[in-house]
Amino acid sequence: MKPQTQITTNPLFTGALLALLATIIWSGNFIVSRGLGQMIHPATLAFLRWSTALIILLPFAMGPTWKQRHLVKKHFRYLALTSFLGITVFNTLIYTAGRTTGALNMALISTSIPVFIILFARLFQSEAITMRKLAGMCAAVAGVLLIITRGDFRMLTALTFAAGDFWMLLAAALFAAYSILVRNKPKELGQATFLTASFGIGLGMLIPWSMGELMLYGAPDLTPTILGAVLYIGLGASLLAYMCWNGAISRIGPAKAGMVYYSLPLFSGLEAWLLLGEPVGWFHLLGGVSIVGGIYAATRVTKLQPPK
Repeated sequence: MKPQTQITTNPLFTGALLALLATIIWSGNFIVSRGLGQMIHPATLAFLRWSTALIILLPFAMGPTWKQRHLVKKHFRYLALTSFLGITVFNTLIYTAGRTTGALNMALISTSIPVFIILFARLFQSEAITMRKLAGMCAAVAGVLLIITRGDFRMLTALTFAAGDFWMLLAAALFAAYSILVRNKPKELGQATFLTASFGIGLGMLIPWSMGELMLYGAPDLTPTILGAVLYIGLGASLLAYMCWNGAISRIGPAKAGMVYYSLPLFSGLEAWLLLGEPVGWFHLLGGVSIVGGIYAATRVTKLQPPK
């Protein structure tokens, strides 16, 4: 009798790949959002983003969501909280921050997201903070600083702080809390149902905020360029990236997924080189090696075990 060949997928590899794909998409989102942030007010931009994502998602997810409508009602409190943190507030605060602070400050503060995730995972899920994880995190942070300061750490002493820095820090903490909550998603709730309910509930909570902006400032001028950018952040940075990120958390947990997030400045620099013609320097290469090495050190396991 011939032994059967079983094809297994390594959850660690799949989870890390999904987190990496989400991070790559979000790195492009920062490039797009820098321009839009000055053209459209934050809540209005967030409303356009999530409306686009929901419209694209509905034809594929309406059936499964309708079948699980009783589960949406059963877990409504959980869905409302995750929607408020990850959909309504997080990206709106990023767009708010971008109006009053510089790109360097935002890049620096965004690296606190994995730190918040690790701390929250320790506080609320009793996930250990090992020396290897700390060493990997330090190496990744050093690589991030090397890239965004272009190898001149003296830039850090010249930083000034504005109100936007506080909003960015709050956004980072909220997204970390969202990631922890996603790890505890009820298993009976399907991915399509979870995304549809999250987008819909979060969008509903955005309506008063965006309506207030429209009453105060009027409707934005939706040029073809702006509409194309909204389509990108609606389809890519919202729908696809959130699917990948949530899938990564379900496989490897929020702490390991958060470590992969440190690669965001690396891909932002690469995309700026490809799309904007910005030069690539030695600090990009050395920073990239430090980030990748740090992520590997922090996420490597000697024996694969499901996340706790």
